[in-house]
Amino acid sequence: MTDFFKSRLFVISILVVAIAATLPLYASGYVLGLLTVAFYFGVFAMSWDLLFGFAGEVNFGPTFLIGVGAYTAGILNNLYGWSVYLCIFLGAMAAVVAGFVLALPALRLRGPYFGLTTLVAVLILQNFVVVFAGLTGGEIGLTIPDVITISANINYWIALGFMTISAAILFGLSQSPIGLVLQASGQDAVQAGALGFNIVKHKLFAFIVSAFFSGLSGALLVFYFGTASVGTVVDIAVGVNVIVAAVLGGRRTVLGGALGAIFLIVASEFLRPTGELATFIVSTVALLVVLFFPGGFLGAALSREART
Repeated sequence: MTDFFKSRLFVISILVVAIAATLPLYASGYVLGLLTVAFYFGVFAMSWDLLFGFAGEVNFGPTFLIGVGAYTAGILNNLYGWSVYLCIFLGAMAAVVAGFVLALPALRLRGPYFGLTTLVAVLILQNFVVVFAGLTGGEIGLTIPDVITISANINYWIALGFMTISAAILFGLSQSPIGLVLQASGQDAVQAGALGFNIVKHKLFAFIVSAFFSGLSGALLVFYFGTASVGTVVDIAVGVNVIVAAVLGGRRTVLGGALGAIFLIVASEFLRPTGELATFIVSTVALLVVLFFPGGFLGAALSREART
């Protein structure tokens, strides 16, 4: 961890955040809005990478945790008019509880069954939203009375600050003894267990941390949008984008998830005029990165730095 603070990556990260913090002084509201969403997706991707990149557990349903946090916060604000910040906190706690309930039995499964369990959880949540439309708004979406702020600048700074703090915590955790155990269990769970480590306990901890940041980011996002819907926080396609962002940025880097999310959202928006071709182009770029740069953008940069 000490070496990281002396690395070029740390210096570059500080400079990028400092420059990004000045964007509201000269960038348009459109650009700020785009990056605000990208920052929240960056937290989604970093949270996912902690579980997959280090613990080796493929979570095919990151939007289950995101959706629980988002809808809990939105419903509480809509029904009871509770303060935005209390609803955001309770949304994050709901995601933690849901993550614990899901992970406790799922982590004892072997092979692809953990991933399938998380995918089924997303489908259950989608059906819940539709069936209990009176509570959730159904397919139309849930209108949320309050928002954090209507200022594009403040929304941007909140998202940037949240992503930066989340990145610091998640990266620090990944480099801690807990992160090393997770990495060992992801590579060879049997051998790690033979060394005396409680693999299930460590993976459960990683899942809960991932759930907290996913749920918190989801709650913040819906109070930015002013609405919650299946298409924005629960849909499987959203989960695929989270996974692709983490892989593009670099598996087992954590910080790469933020880089991948920003690239994915900005590229998709930039290519929007091309219509359906945009999805094809972005998907092709993602495939090429996976094939030729398995470590992703940040992984390739770190390998190059290590060689020099």
